[in-house]
Amino acid sequence: MEKIPMTPSGFAALETELKHLKSVERPAIIEAIASARELGDLKENAEYHSAREKQGFIEGRIKELEGVLSLAEVIDPAKLKGTIKFGAKVTLVDEDTDEEKTWMIVGEHEANIEKGLLNIKSPIARALIGKDEGDSVEVRTPGGVRSYEVLNIEFS
Repeated sequence: MEKIPMTPSGFAALETELKHLKSVERPAIIEAIASARELGDLKENAEYHSAREKQGFIEGRIKELEGVLSLAEVIDPAKLKGTIKFGAKVTLVDEDTDEEKTWMIVGEHEANIEKGLLNIKSPIARALIGKDEGDSVEVRTPGGVRSYEVLNIEFS
């Protein structure tokens, strides 16, 4: 299987979520199922069916997280330098609107555009890989072609 690149903070966040699911959510839902069973007839017991459904979601997420973490390749951006690559914090200026944007290129499981965490598989990240400060790049987005200039690259 292909390794999944991840920052140390992204790996830690997924580990924390997994521990929470196993130590808090899983025991709570087992208790909820037991309580719902005590209410009697399981065929028409909405609490029981709801708890079982939630248990399925929790168990599915646990399996997903275990799989992702087992394939994770933790890359510390502080040890990197040079052109844009995974872990780079990149400041760009939109050449049409002069709007500046700063993104950190991260793995798909830690990406969050509202927090400035850009999926390495996104069109913008793919176009930026290998570029240097001062380079211009054209990106095909769902909204059309955008042109950006790379203002700054940081690794921290």
